[in-house]
Amino acid sequence: MAGKDRDRFSTATRLRVLGEQTAARVYRSQTRRQARRSRLTGRAALLVLVLCSLIVALAYPMRQYVSQRGEIADQQRKMREAGRRVEELRDEKARLKDDAYIERLAREHLHLVRPGETGFTVVDPGARDKRRDDRAGTGRPWYTNLWDGVDQADRPAG
Repeated sequence: MAGKDRDRFSTATRLRVLGEQTAARVYRSQTRRQARRSRLTGRAALLVLVLCSLIVALAYPMRQYVSQRGEIADQQRKMREAGRRVEELRDEKARLKDDAYIERLAREHLHLVRPGETGFTVVDPGARDKRRDDRAGTGRPWYTNLWDGVDQADRPAG
């Protein structure tokens, strides 16, 4: 037995046992690290998969939401413009109920005169060159050209 005790305390035996213990610890730590690494990788992959699924699932509704918000803003802008136009037309309607306003419009646009008044039309000699409604350059009044255009609209091109 003395030989066995001696072997147990010898440097070579102690180094061999120490090496085996160290190798076992290294092996255990490596397997734990690999197990931990594989678990984290699996969890991370699952997390990434869930996040990607959520992003894909929410992408289309979010795009629709944003585009509909733009359409709503556009429709609200059109509604405000239409409201302004309605107010303008109401004002014009109220003005058209006034006889003095109607008479002024008739005098300005239709060149009407009251009985006993004398109407004058002043012709500017340079205005003929500037007029856009005289398409043919014939010097005829604009309404004559208008009626000619209406008459020619039905005729076949030839």
